[in-house]
Amino acid sequence: MDGIIREGDLLLLLAPGGHTYLLPAEAREFHTHRDAVDLGAFLGRPWGSRILGRKGLPFYALRPTLYDHLMKVRRATQIIYPKEIGLILLKLDVRPGKTILECGTGSGALTLALAAAVGPEGRVITYEKEARFRKVARENLARAGLLERVIFREGVREDFGEKEADALFLDVREPWELLPAAWKALKGGAPFGALVPTVNQVSRLLEALEGLPFVALEVQEILERFYKVNPERLRPEDRMVAHTGYLIFARKVQER
Repeated sequence: MDGIIREGDLLLLLAPGGHTYLLPAEAREFHTHRDAVDLGAFLGRPWGSRILGRKGLPFYALRPTLYDHLMKVRRATQIIYPKEIGLILLKLDVRPGKTILECGTGSGALTLALAAAVGPEGRVITYEKEARFRKVARENLARAGLLERVIFREGVREDFGEKEADALFLDVREPWELLPAAWKALKGGAPFGALVPTVNQVSRLLEALEGLPFVALEVQEILERFYKVNPERLRPEDRMVAHTGYLIFARKVQER
C-alpha cells in the first residue's frame, strides 16, 4: 500500500450526488445517471484523487474500508448490518489469532468482518447448508482479500466438529436446536451470540439457554438514525434503520 492507485486495485468511486460504487481500477469508462468518468485516469494517482467526468462533474477514488466492503457485498440473503456487527465483534471478543465459529453464513457480511478481526493467524469456520449461498459468500470474501482466513463447511446437525472455540455465533431460523452442539464446541467461559428477527424466536431461545449451562444472558436491539448533512438545518433523515433483528448473548459455563 504505497498510496498510489494501481491497475486492478479495488476502489470506492464517489460519484456526483453521493452515490458510491465498488469497482476495479482499470482503463474503461464508467457511467452513472448524471455523468461518465474514465476510470483509467485514476491509475498512477494517489488515493483521494479527483477526476472530472464528461460533463465536468467530480468523481473521487477512495480506498475501500471494511464498512464499504460490508455494505457492497453481493447479496443472496439478508445481511447482518454494521450496526449489529460492531457489537457482535466486541461481545464475542473477536481478536487476532482466535478461532470463531459461525453458523448461517448467508452472503458472508458477518463472515467478512470476523475474518478481518481474527487476522492472518486466526481462523473463521463458517457453516452454511445452501451451496449457492456459500458460493456468493466465497466471492464476497475473495473480493475483500479475506478468503484464506475462512473455512467453509456445510450445515450443522448434531456437532460442529470443533472443540475449544473462542466464540460462536448463530444466524439460523431455529438456533435453539443447535445449542447443545454450540455448548460442546466452545471453550469454558467463552461467549455465545445469536441473531433472530422475531420476539417469538427470542423467547424460545432464552428458554433453551436457561436449560443449559449458559449464564449472563442478554437481549439487545440496535436502532440507527442518520442526520441530514446540512449544518444550517440539521435534522434527522426522513427514514431510519430501525428493526433488523434481536441480538442474544450468553457465556458458556461448566454447570449452572
